Formats: sequence, C-alpha cells, structure tokens
Amino acid sequence: MRGSDERSEGLFSYVSCEVRVPADHPLRPIRAIVDEALEVMSPAFEGLYSKIGRPSIPPEKLLRALLLQAFYSVRSERQLMEQLDYNLLFRWFVGLSMDAPVWDATVFTKNRERLLAGDVAAKFLATVLGQPKVKALLSDEHFSVDGTLIEAWASVKSFRPKDGSGEPPGPGRNGDRDFHGEKRSNETHASTSDPEARLYRKGNGQPAKLAFMGHALMENRHALVVNVRLTAATGLAEREAAVSMVEAIPGRHRITVGADKAYDTKDFVANMRSLGAAAHVAQNTSNRRSAIDGRTTRHPGYAVSLRIRKRIEEVFGWIKGAGLRKTRHRGTARVGWMFTLTATAYNLIRLPKLLAAA
Repeated sequence: MRGSDERSEGLFSYVSCEVRVPADHPLRPIRAIVDEALEVMSPAFEGLYSKIGRPSIPPEKLLRALLLQAFYSVRSERQLMEQLDYNLLFRWFVGLSMDAPVWDATVFTKNRERLLAGDVAAKFLATVLGQPKVKALLSDEHFSVDGTLIEAWASVKSFRPKDGSGEPPGPGRNGDRDFHGEKRSNETHASTSDPEARLYRKGNGQPAKLAFMGHALMENRHALVVNVRLTAATGLAEREAAVSMVEAIPGRHRITVGADKAYDTKDFVANMRSLGAAAHVAQNTSNRRSAIDGRTTRHPGYAVSLRIRKRIEEVFGWIKGAGLRKTRHRGTARVGWMFTLTATAYNLIRLPKLLAAA
C-alpha cells in the first residue's frame, strides 16, 4: 500500500537529540573523551571570565563547536552556525537542546578570542594527552618531527614595499599587478593583509607564497601528536622548532627523534645530542657530507625510525584537509591557535579505535 505524501506537524515533540544520535555513532566515544578533558579544564576557564555581567557562550560548547568545524571541514563560522541551527548531530555534540537558539557568527568569533588569550588550545591538547587511558598509549622514548607550510590568508598582490613605494594593483576587486623585474624580499616587503606572513618558496621550481610554518612532534608508537608549534616561514624554522619541542619533552632519559633530510645538519644533530636525543635523521648526501655517521646508522632502530617517521605526513594531510591548507585567520597567534586545536582534533579522531584495541 502506498503511503500518503502528507506533512504532519506535531504541536509538541518529546524526542531529544540524544535519542536521535545512534548509539554506535563514531562521535559518541569522541564526545566522552572531550567531556572528560573539559571537566578537568573547568577551573582554568573560571579565570578567563568575569564574575559579573552578561553570560557568554560557554567555553565548553565553543570548543566542541570548533572541533566539529575541524571534523567536518566546515569552511567558516557562519556556515558552522547554519549547521548548528538544523543539524541534530551537531546540536547533540555541542550540547544544545532542540529548541536552543544558535549564536550569531560574529558573537561566536568574538567569544573565541577569549580562549585565544588564555592559550586554551595548547592546554586542551595537553589535557587530552594527560588522561590516564590516553597516556598509556604514548611512547616516551621514540618521536618524529617535521614541518609543513600553511598558506596565509593573503594575496601575493598584497606583498608591498614597507616604505610605501611601488605601484598599487589595478582598479577593480582583483586588479592586475605586474611583478616583472621587481626584486622582492621579506626584509623590504610585507603583506598589507597579514604583515606576519612571510614570502616563502618550498623548493626549486615551486612558486613563492605568503605562508606560515606549522611544526608537529609525533610519538612513534601510535603516531599521535604530542606537541605543535607555528612559526614564521624561514629556512631555519623547522630545526629551531624541533629543538624547542624536543627540549619540552618531560624527563631526561635517552630518546630518538626521526626526521627527514632537511634536518641533516651538524648544528641540529649536535643540539639533539646535547638534549640526550639520538637524531635518526635521513641522510642527505646530495653534493655534501651527511652529519649522520655510522654511530647512528648501524643501529636497527635507525631504520625503524625512518620508516615510522613518514606517518607524520598523515598528520599534516589530515590537518590541511580539515581546513588549514589555506588558513582563514590572520596573524601568528590566531593561526597557531587553530593549528593546535586542529592537531588535537586529529588525535581525537584516532583515539577511539586505539583505546578499543588497547
């Protein structure tokens, strides 16, 4: 018998978002890990807000919404608010009831600035990793490090001389700009859209782009991110950030740090050894002598580190797919905050399966 195509509107609804979300939905175990971490961070949130005044967006709900933005690659806060308005799964994860009003996109971004000032993203990453069941998954001996370019939210046309000289772009919304014969460098030029972005070329034959550089430290047992940094895009940034992240590893026991050929320099290897770390760096022998000798390569663990090191590219691939191939934010502080939160989202995506198999 054919059913009737008639819309029946009920005056009242007694079904909650909790009932609508399947019991085996992948977000359920993630929500449990997130809630546990946010409960631990509650005292830290108290210090960011005044005791008087109008209530703001709860920081717990704000962080859950930003995690959804990374999980589902929602391209803007305005589109995220639109999804929250009618997507019951999003409402359930954030903690909104069926009838709760959705925030204005501008109000949402203003409230996010408060979490930026409190360095909440880094604390959230540390809190998730500090949970006993998660901490048991992490290796404290073997790590890998690498860096990647994050394209800035700025056009190359905005890269103008700092002294104000130079011809402006042509008329129109996207006017022409002729760079032929003009010598440009980060010392004499800066972007008018994002002055903290730097012009950087990844390699010979590659175009120069305004970018930042993101860095990640990965533990080798389950390839989870344990530390991140975001710096200006320079030729030394990868090695300097790696030294900083390795130095922050707790304990003073012997560790190994895997890395690609870009880290094969005498200074980096010496810095690692001074920190009690064996630099398991891929040898760069192209028209030069490698800083890695037989003292390192003769150990079986060296080959293992080089093989597992490649998994850090999965981290960067996921982070860029989640919306950071070209950032939507400006300035090192904002881009770095989102880079850290997105790295935490990568860990959260992987943790349920790892915990189930443990």
